[in-house]
Amino acid sequence: MLTRLSFLLTGRQHGRAFEADATYQADGRAKPVVLFVHGFKGFKDWGHFPLLADFFAEQGFVFVKLNLSHNGLVVGGTGDLEDLEAFGRNNFSIELDDIGQLIDALFAPGAAPVPAAEMDLSRLYLVGHSRGGGLVLLKAAEDPRVRAVATWAAIAEVHPQWPQAVFDEWQRTGVLHVPNTRTGQDLPMHYQIVEDYHAHRPRLDIPHNVRRKLRQPLLIIHGEEDETVNVAAAHKLQQLKPDAELVLVPGATHMFGGSHPWPNAELPAPARHIAEATAAFFQRQA
Repeated sequence: MLTRLSFLLTGRQHGRAFEADATYQADGRAKPVVLFVHGFKGFKDWGHFPLLADFFAEQGFVFVKLNLSHNGLVVGGTGDLEDLEAFGRNNFSIELDDIGQLIDALFAPGAAPVPAAEMDLSRLYLVGHSRGGGLVLLKAAEDPRVRAVATWAAIAEVHPQWPQAVFDEWQRTGVLHVPNTRTGQDLPMHYQIVEDYHAHRPRLDIPHNVRRKLRQPLLIIHGEEDETVNVAAAHKLQQLKPDAELVLVPGATHMFGGSHPWPNAELPAPARHIAEATAAFFQRQA
């Protein structure tokens, strides 16, 4: 029997509430902790992500996932993207701070949201999908509490390589809209995300941080048919950290077979494959 618990955090800097949850076998034994970070336009309960939580819990982990505070979801809301103003005010610094605040909460003496007896925090692992993959690389580079990292279809750069004319128009209007083909929404991105990147570039530069600061073991997983983040990003990350393990999944696309909503009781086959590879990688770090 798996235990699932949800809890709320309130951003120390921005004051916005965001939700996280943990799935584990409540047996009183200290288990390694996997913290999962979703990507752009994503959220913690997207598609098959709850099934991933069950899988890792059944493998003997505490699996924690969160809604990044400005991902467009509202606590107690519809469960999908609805606060587009918050989405537009998001940036990478906010997201890194959200992850750090969740890690701090797990380590809080006597106040952790998961019973301390269930967690072995000396084995704290991060896994991130897409943009979340870039975030976990940056977080691990700045937080020695993280023991190992896995990325799924991760970006290798925070800064989008768009033509200068796009940035000029973005700065002129103050907002760029990106389509969400799943929902039909036009999602705003305010220019502040560019300003935040330049203001905090040493912290947000993935190549620099992976090459110079990331000391933890790294597993890089990417689908060979990824239509959103080209597989070249995986090769670039391995070039930055040559001791990283690289797993390329033939035929797999960006979501590794998943969709939202996910109608099945089982993980899509590519997602199960990468979950098994990731669990085995983390188990080797013990």
